[in-house]
Amino acid sequence: MTDKKKVMVVFGTRPEALKMVPLVKAFQREASFFETFVCVTAQHREMLDQVLSLFDVSPHCDLDVMTANQSLSGLTARLLPGLTQVMEKELPDVVFVQGDTTTTFVAALAAFYLKIPVAHIEAGLRTADKYSPFPEEINRRITSVLADYHYPPTDVAAANLIREGISEKVICKTGNTVIDALKWVIEKQKDKLVKNRLESFFKTQFNISFSDKVRTVLVTGHRRENFGQGFDQICQAISDIAGNNENVQFVYPVHLNPNVQKPVYSILGDIDNVFLIPPLDYEPFSFLMKQCYLVMSDSGGIQEEAPFLGKPVLVLRNTTERPEGIRAGTAKLVGTNAGKIRDEAEKLLNDKNAYRTMAQAVSPYGDGLAGKRIVAHIKSVFTREGRK
Repeated sequence: MTDKKKVMVVFGTRPEALKMVPLVKAFQREASFFETFVCVTAQHREMLDQVLSLFDVSPHCDLDVMTANQSLSGLTARLLPGLTQVMEKELPDVVFVQGDTTTTFVAALAAFYLKIPVAHIEAGLRTADKYSPFPEEINRRITSVLADYHYPPTDVAAANLIREGISEKVICKTGNTVIDALKWVIEKQKDKLVKNRLESFFKTQFNISFSDKVRTVLVTGHRRENFGQGFDQICQAISDIAGNNENVQFVYPVHLNPNVQKPVYSILGDIDNVFLIPPLDYEPFSFLMKQCYLVMSDSGGIQEEAPFLGKPVLVLRNTTERPEGIRAGTAKLVGTNAGKIRDEAEKLLNDKNAYRTMAQAVSPYGDGLAGKRIVAHIKSVFTREGRK
C-alpha cells in the first residue's frame, strides 16, 4: 500500500479537544502512513481555542457554529450540512469522533450518510438513564450504533458495548486519552518557571495562595440535570462546609450558564473562604487540580483526571457513566442532597484514614498511552485491508 490513509478528526468542545489532541499528535507522528485532517465545529468557541493553543494544534477547517443561546435542535441543524460538506470535499478514509457531544453524534451521522467508516473514542460509557446526563447519554448510544471501530477506555465500557451486540473484533480497549493530555501538561508544570508563573497567576488574579496550612477544595458544576434545586442544594452544602471549616478554601471556577451563575453567586457570593472565579484555561485548571486536597464536581472528565493525580472526587450526581472510579474507591457518588454532600466532604476533611483510602486508590482510567494504542490499532486495520 503506497497511498496515505486520510484520517479526519472532528471535535467541538474543550473536553473533546483535550481528549483528541493527544490522538492528533499521535497521528502526526505517523505522517508516512497517515494524512491527518482536523475539523473543529467550535460548539464551544473560547473554551475550545485555549486547548488548541496550549497543545499547538491548528485545525484545517473551523465551522464556527456557536451562537448565543443556542438550542440543541438549532446546533444539530447547523452541524449536519456543515460537516457533510467538509466530508464530501475531503473524502477521508475514516472519521474519528470522541465521547458524547452533539458534535460527536452529528459527525458520526454525517459520515454514515456518506458511507465513511466512523471510529469512536471513549466508546461504551453508559448510565442506562436516557436523560442523565442529557443529552449526552443518547448522543453516545447513537454514536455506538453508527460507529465501525470502538475504543472504550476501560473493561467496563468494553463490556457495555459487547452487551449491546457489538463484535469484540471491532473493539479495542485503550485507556482514556485525557490522561495522555493531563500527563503532558503536568510534566510541563514541573519546570520551576512554569510553576512560579501559575502560582503568581492565582495570587495576582484572584488573591488565592496554596500552602500546606490551608487546604483547597476544587468545585465545578455545569450539568443540565442539576439546574434548579440540584444547584441550590450543592451551593448550600458548600456554604455549610465553608462555615464549619475556616481553614479550608473553596475555589469554584463558575460556568457561564445563567442557570449555574445565579444560585452560585446568590448563595456563595459573600463567603470569605469561597473563591468564585471565571472558568479557567486548561493549564491553570490542571495546576489547581494538582494543588487541591479534594474535588467536588458533576463533571465527567474530572472523574478521570483527579484520581490520576491522587485527588478524591465527590461526584455531585445521582448517576455516573464512569463507575470504574467508584468501584476503585477513587470517587464517591454523593448526589445533590446538601446533607449528604456536607457529611461526605467533612468526613474526608476530618478523617485522615478515609481520605488516605481514596487518595491512594489506583486510578482505573489509563497510563497516558491511549493515543498511541488507537493509532496502532487503526494502522493495523488498514494494513490488513491493504493486503486483501
